[in-house]
Amino acid sequence: MTIIIDKNTSKKEFEKKLNSLQFPNSKKGVDLTKHSGVIKLKKDALEIQKELRGEW
Repeated sequence: MTIIIDKNTSKKEFEKKLNSLQFPNSKKGVDLTKHSGVIKLKKDALEIQKELRGEW
C-alpha cells in the first residue's frame, strides 16, 4: 500500500493517514513487539562480522 504525503499535507491529515496504516492487534498469533528494538551484544559488532566472514 502506498500513501503519498506531500509538503502541503497538514499535520492532522498526516496523522489520519498514518493511523490508517496501523492494524489493530490481532487475537491470532504471537505478539512479537516485545522482541523488536535494540539487541545487547557481548562482543564488538565489527569483531562478530569479521568472525562470520572468516568462516567462508
